[in-house]
Amino acid sequence: MICRILLLIILNSCLCAATFVVNVTQSCYQAEENHNITLEWTFTTRPHGSWRQLFILCELIAPPRELVLYQVHDGVEVSEFQDEQFSGRVQSDKDVLREGRIRLHVSRLRTEDSGLYPCDVKTDEGSGSGRCRLNVSAAADVSQTQRPTVDPEPEGPGWIFLYVLLGLTAAAAAALMVKLLLNYYFKAPKSDSVVYQNPEGS
Repeated sequence: MICRILLLIILNSCLCAATFVVNVTQSCYQAEENHNITLEWTFTTRPHGSWRQLFILCELIAPPRELVLYQVHDGVEVSEFQDEQFSGRVQSDKDVLREGRIRLHVSRLRTEDSGLYPCDVKTDEGSGSGRCRLNVSAAADVSQTQRPTVDPEPEGPGWIFLYVLLGLTAAAAAALMVKLLLNYYFKAPKSDSVVYQNPEGS
């Protein structure tokens, strides 16, 4: 008789555990530093469940640290146990909690927010846990990637004078070259001239 009672208790506990499930809507999140993100879990619930028996504990596990992100005790949100790292940066949607959804908005993300986020849920229907991972990358260096375009400075009088001087120098050199070529052409001996002799005078 005692064995049958123990067997019924074990079967009932297994059956309750099998019907209560905690899931994550997304197993891995990727975000950038200083941005915002929404982490979400779902759990089995009944339309007229007793929320006085609701216990929720969501944490960040990034060894060797274990930090409290969000906690509900007897259906009431408890903020005094929240870790200082998340102070003022976590908002929960209380309206969707009765639907069996835990939705946490984390703002102004930091690189140290990266890690594993398990969320343990316990109700009068059973208990379970769901976990997701968050990777927060460092923000890009705005000074390197988005440098403002600088208009070139207008050319001053000094540059204009230099351009004029270079132009005049080039023109003078060209004129001198032409003059030298002309002088060489007119003063060169005529190599193809023919001397005619008078045959009578010889």
